Amino acid sequence: MQKQTTRVRVWSIVRLAGAAAILTAVVNQLVVTMTNAAQSPTPYGSHVPTVATNFLSFFTIESNLWAAIILIIVAIWSLRTANSTAPEPRWIAILLACGSTYMIVTGIVYNTLLRGIELPQGTTVVWANEMLHVVGPLLMLADVLFAPRRRCLGWGVVGITAVFPIAWAGYTLIRADFIIAPATGNHWWYPYPFLDPHLAPGGYLGVVGYIVGIAVAILAVGTGVVWASRKRGA
Repeated sequence: MQKQTTRVRVWSIVRLAGAAAILTAVVNQLVVTMTNAAQSPTPYGSHVPTVATNFLSFFTIESNLWAAIILIIVAIWSLRTANSTAPEPRWIAILLACGSTYMIVTGIVYNTLLRGIELPQGTTVVWANEMLHVVGPLLMLADVLFAPRRRCLGWGVVGITAVFPIAWAGYTLIRADFIIAPATGNHWWYPYPFLDPHLAPGGYLGVVGYIVGIAVAILAVGTGVVWASRKRGA
């Protein structure tokens, strides 16, 4: 029992440290992005509400914020119940499964499609970029595989993991043509080049292809996360 309690406490500290590192990376990149906006010579480049909203519209930023918040929640719960053997509450387990899925997919998509491409948030903070796209996803993968007291989830949770990405894709495509891009002055703004019909091979058809591919990746990773919970969970 003492060994289990120690493991729970250690993993809770790992979760809190990971959440702190993720939040520090997000804030650091936001400060650099907003500083660049303040120095922009154009009215569209220096439009703070647009620049800030664009920053928060990246799936990477949203998935990292989601992960950091749920890591803090589950770490606090674990520390408060360290002497118990009960699995995490179902609502925490579902939010954790979603956060893990989004972070793992973020790591996969960035390192296969986007690494080396300058994204339209301005100057990239190298260490923060690696934290958000490599270290954070690896931490969430480790959480899926090794964190104690995991709950066994039903297969229906796979469908739940797809809800937010679908909403995000719809929001992104609808909003895009109402925004003047701060970096270029174009009368559209997409957070990633594979979503931009002006850049993606085949235009909108190519964008649809990328979205379908990412949807398949989300469902596949979500299935893996739920499968791991069923193998390890109580």
